[in-house]
This record gives sequence, C-alpha cells and structure tokens, in this order.
Amino acid sequence: MAGTSRHDREMAVNAKKQLSVCTDPVDRLRMQCLARGSSGIKGLGRTFRIMDDDNNRTLDVKEFMKGLNDYGVLIEKDEAMTMFQRFDRDNSGLIDFDEFLLTLRPPMSNARKEVIMQAFRKLDKTGDGVITIEDLSGVYNAKYHPKYQNGEWTEEQVFRKFLDSFDSPYDKDGKVTMEEFLNYYCGVSASIDSDVYFILMMKNAWKL
Repeated sequence: MAGTSRHDREMAVNAKKQLSVCTDPVDRLRMQCLARGSSGIKGLGRTFRIMDDDNNRTLDVKEFMKGLNDYGVLIEKDEAMTMFQRFDRDNSGLIDFDEFLLTLRPPMSNARKEVIMQAFRKLDKTGDGVITIEDLSGVYNAKYHPKYQNGEWTEEQVFRKFLDSFDSPYDKDGKVTMEEFLNYYCGVSASIDSDVYFILMMKNAWKL
C-alpha cells in the first residue's frame, strides 16, 4: 500500500530511539517489535502460536521465554519474568496470549479502530471474517500494478502479494483474518501521530 513502507521506516527509527530511553519491560518489548516494522507484533504472535502445541492459546513461562528467544528479542531473564508475572493476572503460571498481544499492540483510538474495521469489511466481500483472493477481485484493481503492466505477474500474483503484506510473516496462507489486519494497522498507526491524518490515509487508500 502506498506510503506504508515510508511509515514503516519512520516507525522503526522512532521505536529504536524510544527503546534507548524506556524502562518498562512491556514498552521495551513493544518497541523491539515495532523496530521491525508494521508486522513486528504480528510476527511475535505467530511465533507464540507455533509454540502453542496443544492449541489452548496459553503459554507457560518456558514457552514464553523460548518464544521471545526464537523471535530474537533481546531481553534480560529477570525482565522477561517481570513481564510474565504482569500478564499472569491469576497467578496460574500461564498467560493468555491473545490478551498478551492485545496489551502489546500500541494503543489506538476508537476512531482509528473503526476506520480499520470499515476497510476490513469492504475487502471482506463474502462477510466470512477472512479476506481472500476472491474477495479482492472486485475491490482492488491489479491492473495498475507495474508488474502486472509489464507482464511479469498475473492478476492473481498481484493479489497474493498484496495479501502477503498483511499476512503473518511465517504463515503466508493467502488469507488475512481480522486479527492479522488489525495487528498490521496497529503497527502503521504507531508511526502516525495524528488521528485525522491516519483516518484520511485509510479513507484514501480504501476509498471509504
């Protein structure tokens, strides 16, 4: 999407700057994810999902530590323990990773969330809560894409590449869930200070 790579670069630079001054473990983890661009938080979520062998959507402290390590997060063990304890609200020794990712997402105003949901609903033509290549065919015009114009890519390849930018980085299945779409735009949102500008950008991008 036009402009997003520039926002990504700006956000990564800002996140790295903030990382050097923030002390809160959750903020530090958030900044490490955002320093990787819009898909940073989404990528960490994907790493945890792979580790959740029994699909109960919770992590124990060992899985949590391994997930951070596998994703290449630089964090002291005691800092990670502090963070785990903060998320383990009922002291069960387990954390709910949906709740964890929700807290990790940069805060967003309701106005921003609403415009993201409008874009998702517009793209999800079938209304099944997942955006697929079929959904895109009537909404996104591939014919303006330079690689389609020079004959390098088919229309389907353009759509697939487009979906890949929202999809979880290690699980590109050509389908984008509402959660993945929101996680992606949380990253973009973190690089844009003004609500008005963010909403305008979304409305222009998706002709809302």
